Amino acid sequence: MSKKFTHLDSNDNPSMVNVGTKKVSKRKAIAQAIIKVNKEVLALMEGDEIKTKKGPIFQTAILAGIMGAKKTSDLIPLCHPLSLEKCHVAIVKLDDTHIKVTCETSLESKTGVEMEALAGATVAALTIYDMCKSFGHEMVIKEVKLLEKSGGKSDYKVKM
Repeated sequence: MSKKFTHLDSNDNPSMVNVGTKKVSKRKAIAQAIIKVNKEVLALMEGDEIKTKKGPIFQTAILAGIMGAKKTSDLIPLCHPLSLEKCHVAIVKLDDTHIKVTCETSLESKTGVEMEALAGATVAALTIYDMCKSFGHEMVIKEVKLLEKSGGKSDYKVKM
């Protein structure tokens, strides 16, 4: 038996997955994004934050990530609108040029929250990029990936 895309109907047209017959379960997902910035940016850190005329970079990115997670179904056409019960975004400096953004989402629902966690991490990373671009456009959002998901048919966790 070969795998098929879940977002196609019997005529291969785009379609939302029917979750009407699924059972409600506790769903959780954790995603991360790594962004490489110029050394000058992270040299400006005071404690756990970079303060700028535009505002605090990490605090602004955290709020943007939460908003991004909440708006996922507006951004990705076939995602179900979800009422998140938890969305937590954390941002940490990894070294002189790398920042890690982590987004954890959860709820009790018939469908998972992976896309919301991925969207939250991505939007937070994009916000950091936007607020730091005056230091140069050499920044790279190196990877956005799902670290973990639980609930539903299967669980997943990145092997470290």
